[in-house]
Amino acid sequence: MTNPVLVEMLRGGTVESVHRGSVVVMDADGGKVLALGDTARPVFPRSAVKAIQALPFVESGAADRFGFGERELALACASHSGEPGHVELAQSMLAKAGLGAEALECGAHWPSGQGAMIGLARSGAAPSALHNNCSGKHAGFVCTCRHLGIDHRGYVGADHRFQQMVRQTMEQVTGTAHDASNRGTDGCSIPTFAIPLDNLALGFARMATGTGLGPERAKAARRLLAACMAEPFMVAGTGRADTELMEAAPGRIFVKVGAEGVYCAAMPELGLGIALKCDDGAGRAAEVMISAVLARLLSGDGGLAARMRHAANPVLKNWNAIEAASLRPTEALA
Repeated sequence: MTNPVLVEMLRGGTVESVHRGSVVVMDADGGKVLALGDTARPVFPRSAVKAIQALPFVESGAADRFGFGERELALACASHSGEPGHVELAQSMLAKAGLGAEALECGAHWPSGQGAMIGLARSGAAPSALHNNCSGKHAGFVCTCRHLGIDHRGYVGADHRFQQMVRQTMEQVTGTAHDASNRGTDGCSIPTFAIPLDNLALGFARMATGTGLGPERAKAARRLLAACMAEPFMVAGTGRADTELMEAAPGRIFVKVGAEGVYCAAMPELGLGIALKCDDGAGRAAEVMISAVLARLLSGDGGLAARMRHAANPVLKNWNAIEAASLRPTEALA
């Protein structure tokens, strides 16, 4: 099945590039509200599922033991820009568990936020694992190991007890198998599993409503999503789409990007989960796609829908700040 063109890039009024993809919106009972393209094809969700991966962090009691609030919970679900606030909070989380940056096995890279990267370079310091966009998630992982008395060393390995907990949680929430047959390695070194968009959307509908999760897991899911919606800067950072979309609708939408053109989202007030994939992995197109879907689902709120439509039609400027191109969702999506 060839997926439809969902996003176009225009320059001078002429379509210069197109992006194909697939989108699905589901309720917690498995009903499809919207489906475009091949939503049964397995995709690697990558960082889009961090909120589900963070469930053991809350369910185990680790978050409460170390006194973590909404900021820490949001960072545990984040793909942050490596800004000072992100780095300092990740370091603080580790310190409360008696650990340092050396406990993180996500690897080090320069901050993805340009300002943070320039600031770090000017200081003469080298990036550490704390600057890794996944350091908050990994801090949550090792804090959970510490709380449970599990040796955190090697926690990124598929056979490590903690990763087995994460895998089982992912299976239970999404309702599909996570095993060696669909396993890959994520950029931060933990296992990632290719599963259908249908199951990802179902999983986030369950996270939004608690349906099928059991009382303790439902409580943990609500707590994590609420934390992210309350602290959207911690989930991403300055100028990032995730942060700006959640700031536009406080407490109403949860969105989370994944690498290679993936997005997942939850809308608690509507009881819906969203999952999408831009086939060519373009992040710019995935941002248009999620914004257009949100605008469509929020059509009853004219002001908010208009803000989402604006986000779905960005103008691109060149280095002289001249408007040079634009992106737009196609009729099939909008």
